[in-house]
Parts: sequence; C-alpha cells; structure tokens
Amino acid sequence: MKLATIQTTNGPRPVGVDLDGATPRFVDLLAVDATLPTTVRDLLESGDGVARARAAFEKGQEAGTFVEGTLLAPIPEPGKVVCIGLNYRDHAEETGAKIPTEPVVFNKFPQCVVGPESPVVLPAACKTVDYEAELVVVVGKSAKCVSKADALDCVAGYTCGNDVSSRDWQKGRPGGQWLLGKTPDTFAPTGPWLVTADEIADPHDLGVKLRLNGETMQDGSTKELIFGVDELIAHLTQLFTLQPGDLIFTGTPPGVGMARTPPVWIKQGDRMEVEIDGLGVLGNPVEAE
Repeated sequence: MKLATIQTTNGPRPVGVDLDGATPRFVDLLAVDATLPTTVRDLLESGDGVARARAAFEKGQEAGTFVEGTLLAPIPEPGKVVCIGLNYRDHAEETGAKIPTEPVVFNKFPQCVVGPESPVVLPAACKTVDYEAELVVVVGKSAKCVSKADALDCVAGYTCGNDVSSRDWQKGRPGGQWLLGKTPDTFAPTGPWLVTADEIADPHDLGVKLRLNGETMQDGSTKELIFGVDELIAHLTQLFTLQPGDLIFTGTPPGVGMARTPPVWIKQGDRMEVEIDGLGVLGNPVEAE
C-alpha cells in the first residue's frame, strides 16, 4: 500500500494512493473509517493502524471514496530525521574519502522536511548547495537495542528523499559544520508517498536516480550501500530509541555536484527529481531566499 498526506481545504489528511489510472487518486481513509488515527505518523504508532488503513483503502477504492488535495511530505512532522554519510562505496570513492568502518551519522531538523513540488529555498548565506538522492526508511515501531536479524521488522516502509547540502557550511567552515550545512529549512524533501515494506522485496536492490533540469546526474543502486538498512537500525538503536514516523536517510550514490569538474551547484530556477525503483518520483523546484 502507498500512504500519503495531502493538504485539503479542511487541513492535512492521511490517504491511500490509487495508481491504477493515468493520474494518482487519493482514497479518503477517514471518510471510510472515521475511527482511524488522523495522521500517517499516528497510523504507524497505532499497533493495528496500517492494517486498518489497508482495509479502508480497499473499501474506499472499490466505492470510489476519493478526495482532492496537494501532496505534502508523507510524514510532515517526523520526530527525528537521522542521516547517514558516505554510505555508498562508489560515492565515497568519488569524494576521495576512506571507506567508513562504521556508519557516519548526522541529523536534520524536522522543519527541513518538505513534500513534493515544495520549493527548496536557498539561504542567502549558502553559496554552494548540492543535491543528494537518497532512499529514506520510515520507522514503523519503537525500536531500542534491536538486532540486525530483527531490524527490518521495525520498518514501516520507504520513500524518496533529497539530502540537500550546503557544502560551504558543511566542509568550508572551521571544524566542518555538518549540522549547519545540512539543516537549513526545506533541505529535506521527501515523498511522494510512503510505500509499505511489503511492496519492496529487497531495499538493497533499488535503482536510485537524480535528474537536474532533466539531465541525469546520479544513477546508482542500493546494492552499493556499505551498511544496509538492517545494519543501520541495529547500529543506531544501540544508543537511542527510534520511534514510529522517524526518518532515516540512508546515503547517496555517486554523481553529486561537489564531485564534478567543474562543480555543479543548484540555483534559483532549477528543478530536481529523485526517482527510486518502486517508490515514485519526488520533484522539487529551487528558489532563492
């Protein structure tokens, strides 16, 4: 099933996504079952929320219970946005970095998260801003000290993400300011929807692409992940609890603007599109502050 959050005239609303026609249609889950939690995050947190949402989706799809609205991020207000750096072997090689022996972890703030077609806004203080297409894991249940063998049971599903990065802040400031370079508002687009884990046979065998103004800049595969989704969850939960609706950006394949000659930085008027096998296309325009 594909779950999404849309903005309606009555506010944000969780929906199921029907892709059987030429354009996506949104099944109004709450109109079918008024007892459902009112956000996707709360659906995940409720023990049987996803199963009940699936039943409502199938019933609403058959009955034609559709609603119109604008796509937001699948989880508009995640509790945590955890990110992994240098997690593709070929990306680490293109940047001249050593292959990590354990995950490189940083984070973004929740207000970085925006949805499909929402603009990525470049702060005036950021001069060299880059794109990074990423597979994003959506956590489905509370997880602490989880083994690698059990880690995938904690995954609700997956979505596309773009780890937008201000390289002049991330690398060009004293000490390397990863936090500041990664956390300007709007620097974490996600979407277009959450695809539940049962639809993805192997998260470690997905093509990941990014197009900038129609030109393919990144074209990789999650086969190149150094640390898989299960390893990441086991590693992170040694130290802190992952909660339903938390996001894990799993790293980016080669082709980033920083590694090109000459470098390619995103600018006012650009358009970025992240496409991942089975997860759809996440498109975002770029605007200057």
